[in-house]
Amino acid sequence: MSKAQETVLEIDLSALTHNFNYLKSKLQPQTKFLAVVKAFAYGSDAVEIAKHLQKLNVDYFAVAYTKEGVALRDAGIRTPILVLHPQSINFKTLIDRCLEPSLYSAHVLNEFIKTAEGQYQKHYPVHIKFNTGLNRLGFGESDIDAIVSKLQNTSSVIAKSLFSHLAASEDTAELNFTNFQIETFKTISETFQNKVNYQPWLHLCNTSGVINYPEAHLDMARCGIGLYGFGNSADEDQNLKPIARLKSLISQIHTIKKDETVGYNRAYKAEGIERTATIPIGHADGINRIYGNGKGFVVINKHKAPIIGNVCMDMIMVNITNIDCNEGDEVIIFDNIYKASAFAEGANTISYEILTSISQRVTRSIIY
Repeated sequence: MSKAQETVLEIDLSALTHNFNYLKSKLQPQTKFLAVVKAFAYGSDAVEIAKHLQKLNVDYFAVAYTKEGVALRDAGIRTPILVLHPQSINFKTLIDRCLEPSLYSAHVLNEFIKTAEGQYQKHYPVHIKFNTGLNRLGFGESDIDAIVSKLQNTSSVIAKSLFSHLAASEDTAELNFTNFQIETFKTISETFQNKVNYQPWLHLCNTSGVINYPEAHLDMARCGIGLYGFGNSADEDQNLKPIARLKSLISQIHTIKKDETVGYNRAYKAEGIERTATIPIGHADGINRIYGNGKGFVVINKHKAPIIGNVCMDMIMVNITNIDCNEGDEVIIFDNIYKASAFAEGANTISYEILTSISQRVTRSIIY
């Protein structure tokens, strides 16, 4: 039986290489590859992930916020970086660090042009986002004339790309809506290009879009969750390798009698003589309280051990009555066999949430 030392998130860069090559093989030859590394690269390690992908000659990175892009620049990343949700207070920093903003509203467009002109920029690359149905961020089709007018009245910025975001590209029941989004974006792009007399790059597809809508790959595709090993369907999951393995250990084992309780608020009551294990990981580490009281499980020596009682800040307790194990034995929260998506199902959520919830206090171990 293996012995673990502490709670650790192992990050397998060979799995990342596999996923990158698989997704890239799905793209049209001329389509560029943008890797989404926001939220600490989906809860892993943005710097290590970006450094590895840079070695693989990825074309672009995307982050959510300016500070995420700054962290990559500080780590030596020189590949272009798109900032998907920049705020005007950070525009000067964004320019200083050669980051490229998504401009999604008249206010943001005006503020960035003002900053770029104040910094004496010439043709600074920006990315214009259009809303085609997700209704989260983005200009509407009716805004094209105003955007073009702003761009033509300044030499400080130039539209490097136009893009939008698919709302349900993984859902076959939403085929008609996704096709509507694709056609809407193509119409917007054609109208925009005709008015500016040049051709910005076009990008629309996320991971599921890359897999399900090859006709919409366009000039660039943005892959996030697929890089980390999840394809949003059981079939595609088989072609990808989860890069992250979250492991811990048994700190202590208790034997409790019938009607004794476990944890805060006495949320679990033993039905007979039972054995429990305490594990040093809790809601401060990303195992949210929703996983308590049997909604989540861990794996000990290839057996599932349900979480009992309420999840604590730094600990969970699990039922090991029928599991042969000892203090110090390894505990798997998720890996490439017992996947994060399966763990997330216990709380009726998705792999994205559990992955991005893993606290930065959990030790990262890079496997090359």
